[in-house]
Amino acid sequence: MKQELVFIPSPGDGHIRPLVEVAKLLVDRDDHISVTILIIPLMHGFGSGSSNSYIASLSTASEDRLHYNVLSVADEPNSDDAKPNFLSHINSFKPQVKATVEKLITSPARPDSPPSRLAGIVVDMFCTDMIDVANEFDVPSYMFYTSNATFLGLLSHVQHLYDDKNYDVSDLLDSEVTELEIPCLTCPLPVKCLPSVMLNKEWLPIALSQVRRYKETKGILVNTFAELEPQAMKFFSGEDNLLPTVYPVGPILNLKTNGPNPADDKQSEILRWLDEQPRETVVFLCFGSMGGFREDQAKEIAIALERSGHRFVWSLRRARPEGTRGPPGEFTNLEEILPEGFLDRTAKIGKVIGWAPQTAILANPAVRGFVSHCGWNSTLESLWFGVPIATWPLYAEQQVNAFEMVEELGLAVEIRNSFRADFMAAESELMTAEEIERGIRCLMEQDNVRDRVKEMSEKSHVSLMEGGSSHAALLKFIEDVTSNIS
Repeated sequence: MKQELVFIPSPGDGHIRPLVEVAKLLVDRDDHISVTILIIPLMHGFGSGSSNSYIASLSTASEDRLHYNVLSVADEPNSDDAKPNFLSHINSFKPQVKATVEKLITSPARPDSPPSRLAGIVVDMFCTDMIDVANEFDVPSYMFYTSNATFLGLLSHVQHLYDDKNYDVSDLLDSEVTELEIPCLTCPLPVKCLPSVMLNKEWLPIALSQVRRYKETKGILVNTFAELEPQAMKFFSGEDNLLPTVYPVGPILNLKTNGPNPADDKQSEILRWLDEQPRETVVFLCFGSMGGFREDQAKEIAIALERSGHRFVWSLRRARPEGTRGPPGEFTNLEEILPEGFLDRTAKIGKVIGWAPQTAILANPAVRGFVSHCGWNSTLESLWFGVPIATWPLYAEQQVNAFEMVEELGLAVEIRNSFRADFMAAESELMTAEEIERGIRCLMEQDNVRDRVKEMSEKSHVSLMEGGSSHAALLKFIEDVTSNIS
């Protein structure tokens, strides 16, 4: 009898794409597993062209043992006082998820389909309330954690301190304490690197309630590999760990769908230009799907690039106006916001683009360094292609990611790690041209970090091969899914 798993990713590229890739790996590894992925639509105002087209492509991409079900868009609340946040938006789909799972159990996809049994529900890290659906159907729940093992360990430790030690890390913001000992790191974590959600009295209880639900699952799939985060994996295997089994199954990357849009002449031009550049001479600057800057910050970056003298590809996007929500926009006239004459003076050594085909650029041999916001998917992509990072974290857990890459692992160089922009708010600090130039020069002109990144790149590839650590972890997950069926 086939075993059916239902996957529920959070809305958004950085969550849907990795979970889809995990599902593909599972059905490839075991002929007895089928997966149905329930796609929750993006919140109104948060969709981008690439996100919407990707979701649309999934609705027609179902295969024999891998099915996609894009859920119907929920009605937006009418009252201005009832604007949904990210978690409430996800939770509004719970009745639809329950009905879809029930139909899946009682009505096979095709009349001639072999019988299958619901073996469990795999929820995204932000979909923990969907654990209730698994409980209603009396099946195990599992979680897919799109960030890294170190941040998962940090969350678990902070929740332990709060619940068992009466220690509230949000009090550290106004205290004289500057560092926090974390079991999943070998060195203390600076308080300035804690994400904003942990330093906010209103948000921290919400985050901790999510972590408590992690412990209700039978296991947690994490988008990392054991060789990259040995201290975190040591913590998860020790007696002090309070989480269920952790399976490091990464790097889970979507390398095929992040290429250039054939209809976008600018993207094609950028890639042709890269092909003409000498090997390892270009610095790539890109700040993720939510990373945008004001005009004054864009000017500082431009000054730094020109002073550094290095070839560059710069993905520049406009910060959304304060008080608004959604992804960053595009600058309509770069000549108006960049230093006078910058585009003319750098025409032969640099290219400025809006949205960038990130993996296609990182894969190009001309690229030597990557100035990044340190989102975890971007970090894994940089390691996969052996391109070192200069860290410029903006929001969410990115300060922790940057600290881990620079101080814990020695796989990146730092621009400034105290730079902070709260998620879903326009960035407020100004990074100076001097800081940016210093970071770019360190990234492009030193070889010690580069050598370590190349070595870790090889380990990331090996981990997914037969006999590799992530390959073995995925097989262990499949074995445990089978054994957990009552």
